Amino acid sequence: MAQTYKLPKQAKLTKADDFSSVFNFRKRIASTHLVMHYQPNIHQRPRIGLVVSKKVAKLAVSRNYIRRVLRELFRLKQHDIAHVDLVLRVQKKFTKCDFIEITKEFDMLVSKLNQKAKATFSSSGVVHSLQGEI
Repeated sequence: MAQTYKLPKQAKLTKADDFSSVFNFRKRIASTHLVMHYQPNIHQRPRIGLVVSKKVAKLAVSRNYIRRVLRELFRLKQHDIAHVDLVLRVQKKFTKCDFIEITKEFDMLVSKLNQKAKATFSSSGVVHSLQGEI
């Protein structure tokens, strides 16, 4: 049986309600190119959603490249990320020349996220006091 390396469907945010609930939770970490919105989830894995607007990259080719890169970075790091729903929003366009910088930014955001998750979430991935955080 051939081994596949693609990101499983369970690791993706697909519904508008999922995106809305992450944005409404109002927790985020920002860097030069990326903003990472996050919310704890009840699943036993992190899930990702991507937002790349036409304001950031006019051409669909560019937007698709950005999505591919971010999806791959997430796929490689998913076992090191806390059990949260993530929405990665791109603030500034990047190209192949910026790949190393984007990788470093993503790693930095993930490490910050894990520090905040450790402080805020319990070991089961549920917020201690959800009302106190909002």
